[in-house]
Amino acid sequence: MNLPKTLTHHINANLVSNPSTPFIPLAPLIPLISDTPKPFKIPRSTLIVIYTPTLEVLLIERADRVGFWQSVTGSQDEGESSAETAAREVAEETGLIAAEHVLTDWQEKNVYEIFPIWRHRYAPGVTHNDEYIFGLKVAGRVPITIAPREHLQHVWLPYEKAAALCFSPTNRDAILSLPKRLPVLTNK
Repeated sequence: MNLPKTLTHHINANLVSNPSTPFIPLAPLIPLISDTPKPFKIPRSTLIVIYTPTLEVLLIERADRVGFWQSVTGSQDEGESSAETAAREVAEETGLIAAEHVLTDWQEKNVYEIFPIWRHRYAPGVTHNDEYIFGLKVAGRVPITIAPREHLQHVWLPYEKAAALCFSPTNRDAILSLPKRLPVLTNK
């Protein structure tokens, strides 16, 4: 009996016609093919503009939409306050601990239409989201650890350039509001 040299080639030979195709482990995909439906997202989110005292802004590029740059953002979990959502999302998406920096609720809410490509994540008929804006002042260009399933890379840019790169108009507007907020933000 002539067996393939490696288990990888053996499995690939049974799965595809080209045994030179690399083996892709299925374990990471199990949550994607689970029978348990994911609960719908709550149409409330936070947007957190992370910035330095010199108004450099952190942007992260979405993994599911290459070229879509944004600040940290995420949906609120059931029973969570907006501030708790902001702190959780900052930790999940950047590795930063919000309590080690200056997290400020900007007391601003946007209502926007959810992009059609993401509406399947919400209950049927939900088309708009309430977005609460926060700022996170950091001492400088602090090290970032992005979540590779959510983002591809990050960049620190002067606020004007960061705003121009954002795909979201509400994100762009929040970044552009930094200079007028500066006197208020520096007192904290």
